[in-house]
Amino acid sequence: MALGVLNPQMKSSPRESECFDNSSTEEKEPPLKSYLLLTMLTCLCPAYPVNIVALVCSVMSRSSYYNGDYDGSRRLGKNALYVAIASIIIGLLIIAIICTVHFTTINH
Repeated sequence: MALGVLNPQMKSSPRESECFDNSSTEEKEPPLKSYLLLTMLTCLCPAYPVNIVALVCSVMSRSSYYNGDYDGSRRLGKNALYVAIASIIIGLLIIAIICTVHFTTINH
């Protein structure tokens, strides 16, 4: 018997039939969108209090998802995304201000 060819006489386990059964009435879990990687990357920006808030929202989103609160997870994930974007913008503004002050001052 070649690999990949199914034998109709072989019985499948109940677990295997559940994996391939598309007619189940259970609701599937929505995908997790906690933006954890983005919030971890924003910790490199110099807007530290805002970064920490984004990271906490992201971790809380993951916690809510694994507890089964999908609406709360989605809400906290969106909050983490918005705060992370704000953190990036604030960090870029701080870097621009520091560079401008540094390069425009005259050293005597």
